[in-house]
Amino acid sequence: MHGSKIALMAGLALAGCASQPEILPFEIASVPAVLETSPMTGLGDRADDPAIWVNPDNAARSLILGTNKQEGLHVYDLQGAELQFLPVGQVNNVDVRGAVAVASNDETEALSWFAISRDEEPTVTHLGDTGVGKVEPYGVCLGEDEAGLIAAATYKDGTVQLWRAQTDAAGNISADLARTVKLETKLEGCVFDESQGLLFIGEEAFGIWSVEYANDEARPMVVDRIADSNGLVEDTEGLSIWWAEDGGYLVASAQAADRFVVYDRLPPHAPRGIFTITQSEDMTVDGVSHTDGLDVVADPLPGFPNGLLVVQDDANPKSEVDQNFKLVDWTNVQAALDLE
Repeated sequence: MHGSKIALMAGLALAGCASQPEILPFEIASVPAVLETSPMTGLGDRADDPAIWVNPDNAARSLILGTNKQEGLHVYDLQGAELQFLPVGQVNNVDVRGAVAVASNDETEALSWFAISRDEEPTVTHLGDTGVGKVEPYGVCLGEDEAGLIAAATYKDGTVQLWRAQTDAAGNISADLARTVKLETKLEGCVFDESQGLLFIGEEAFGIWSVEYANDEARPMVVDRIADSNGLVEDTEGLSIWWAEDGGYLVASAQAADRFVVYDRLPPHAPRGIFTITQSEDMTVDGVSHTDGLDVVADPLPGFPNGLLVVQDDANPKSEVDQNFKLVDWTNVQAALDLE
């Protein structure tokens, strides 16, 4: 089913005075979930952020990594079945580049590094941690350019640390602090766009920024503000990129509104649409609310010919009970928002 449009051009405001109508530049589309991961059994806020690893040898053996911010890192297959659990502590966000993953670990105040094997049955191995010298690394994202791997750690005080990573002959990873960027308030989601030399950052109560991460003199530039009424609300949470050489899209979670805002990846990063994720067509998978982290890839995967979007779901279906991640066919997002 192509995502149906919901006429919500003037709903109740979620980020301002409740008596003021919310005027949006788009109708809000609805897109169905397709699959879901095994639940993180128990009460409380657990699931937070997913990352998709595309297996270069066998796309069907690709993996979804998902943080459990109470206990560690879960690993799922593309059907949502749990394959592995790594009890590495209170990891909040996770990201992947190549065969390397990194997670922000509040318990160890570190970046936790992982290797992903390319065996017939891929596995994830914890390599060790890099202390960040700062309390509660909150968000994290990973990039790779000509200089190698680079990780960004975000913090609740508005700090962004940029870490350059090195791998030794034994496959161990270490990292050195290369740069610090400062914004005003609480940060979490981020994503690298290495082709533009940009790091996109979500400031939860403000909106989205970009910064030239390799240019020490570059200052953050506004991509979108909640106040601009393009669909963002507090909290601006997960960020990821559906990449195309001549275009592509930046996807952001507008948490309090249970919706997602899509922008052009390339400047001026124009907003392209807003959507919510509803229950699956067969009604076996519930809809999505209050999303924290998300990840999207453009690679064709089994069942997802134009890419896969994975998002955290706060309620499964009850709030903060058995939380998990929902899988969405990007083809349906394209159809719902008339994207290329």
